[in-house]
Amino acid sequence: MAEVTVLTAVYNAENYLRQCLDSLKNQTLKECQFICIDDCSTDASYSILQEYAQEDKRFQVLRTPANSGQAKARNLGIRFAKGKYIAMLDADDWYAPDTLEQACCSLEETGASCTLMELILHREEDGCEECYPLRTTKTGWSGEEAFRLSLDWSLHGLYVAKADLFKRFPYDDSCRLYSDDNTTRLHYLNAGKVVSCKGRYYYRKHAASMTNACSIRRFDYMPANLSMKRQLEALPLTDKQDVLDFYERHRWLNLVDCYWYYRLHRDAFNAEEQQEIRELFASMLQTIEPQRLPWSLKAKLGYYPFRTYRVFCFWEDLYFRLRELMGR
Repeated sequence: MAEVTVLTAVYNAENYLRQCLDSLKNQTLKECQFICIDDCSTDASYSILQEYAQEDKRFQVLRTPANSGQAKARNLGIRFAKGKYIAMLDADDWYAPDTLEQACCSLEETGASCTLMELILHREEDGCEECYPLRTTKTGWSGEEAFRLSLDWSLHGLYVAKADLFKRFPYDDSCRLYSDDNTTRLHYLNAGKVVSCKGRYYYRKHAASMTNACSIRRFDYMPANLSMKRQLEALPLTDKQDVLDFYERHRWLNLVDCYWYYRLHRDAFNAEEQQEIRELFASMLQTIEPQRLPWSLKAKLGYYPFRTYRVFCFWEDLYFRLRELMGR
């Protein structure tokens, strides 16, 4: 049985793929399974994957029937995972040689269900690197603590966890972008115990990233958040109402931020896209539960949860106009 299964979803990554696959091939932990899922690439990515699979039996190559995004590709990989633990590695990122060994040692020594890797941000344009700034001084957390810290990414989402968590909570593929973040939060919340380890994950930051583009897909954030809420509602949590109240506050703040983004970039969208965005805001406003929001937030200008789209827009435009006048 493999100690760790690593899932790598691949789409048109030929420029970076060999570095990624070499970092897997050269891991000091040898009892591994590397499942690479080609999401209908149109470049040489699939050929490169086949090459590595022929040279090293630990590599297994799958292919999606249609281009469907990372979440669906990873879920295909989970079905074939045989490891005691599961991790993911994006096709343009890479591991340090001892990353998986460090992660497994951390999990075995602490009895935790999930261990965060040390995230190194690699800037593509100049090669500069820096550690991801965790906004916590602790090295271990309860599941609920990790869940709450992950909402604003005080804890990042790159980790190795028990396979059972991935089997119970596969990647949320309800949206093309952002909904897979929900899976990280569900894993943390249900982990019982989350710790950190010294295994390094190198994350490549470059302008080609989908999340950096000015796109209508940016507004997937709102339905992705709603999907997270629905999943939380279905969980048998002992402090369920506290968790739902906390998450509803987070969701409302994100909705306001999305409107700020729309206001700044409105001209980047054509008339049809603008109509789609307005309809999305209108529908999302109907899902907000004002009673879950603290009065300290609702009393602030711009943060009262009006559920009528026109009223919401009026107050948000007033709020952001005042902020602009104040130079904030």
